[in-house]
Amino acid sequence: MSTDSEAPGSVRSAAEVNERIRALWRRAGGSLSAQQRAEYELLVVEWAKAMREEVLEAA
Repeated sequence: MSTDSEAPGSVRSAAEVNERIRALWRRAGGSLSAQQRAEYELLVVEWAKAMREEVLEAA
């Protein structure tokens, strides 16, 4: 799986993670392999965490 993960504890913005998700789908041509599906799942979890962080910061 090709992830450019940052150092543990660092958090990318939800927008950045969303762009990585979109890029993954573009590279996959709309059909994810098992390896790409695993990467996608990790990105979705990271995106959800980033969204929570951004909501908390805004509150």
